[in-house]
Amino acid sequence: MRQHEVDYVLIVFGGLLGYSGDDINKFLWMVRIAEGIWPDEVKERDFFTARGEYRVDGEATQTMKNSLMYKMSYYNYNSLFPAGQATDRVRGARLPAEGPTLNTLEEAFTSENWIIRIYKVKDLDNFGRDHASAVAFDSGKKKKATRRRGARVLRTE
Repeated sequence: MRQHEVDYVLIVFGGLLGYSGDDINKFLWMVRIAEGIWPDEVKERDFFTARGEYRVDGEATQTMKNSLMYKMSYYNYNSLFPAGQATDRVRGARLPAEGPTLNTLEEAFTSENWIIRIYKVKDLDNFGRDHASAVAFDSGKKKKATRRRGARVLRTE
């Protein structure tokens, strides 16, 4: 997103209100267009279950759950319902008990009826790393680059 100078992302989400013309319903078209441009990276079939269903509930594919559209749509949505009872009224789906987390975006605005959601792209940390890389490093999932044995550092002043 930083490469394209994106600061904010707006989505339309109808899951609470029951508005079926929302972005998660249009998402498959976005996937199809992307697959036409990047066929090696984006596969429409990865968004469908083994039975060929487009799901957003607990049976949604991992690809769907990892998609930015899914995360932006359902981020903090569970907080509106009693534990384990979050329901998407458009798709008639009971959502997983634990909602998605965001690494590169932060919620900037959500309208009262949740139809408009705006997210701000997080800044890089003070080392120039994107937020996901910084979190991965801090949690020990990535190792620091180590200097090879016998390598010399030449310092000029």
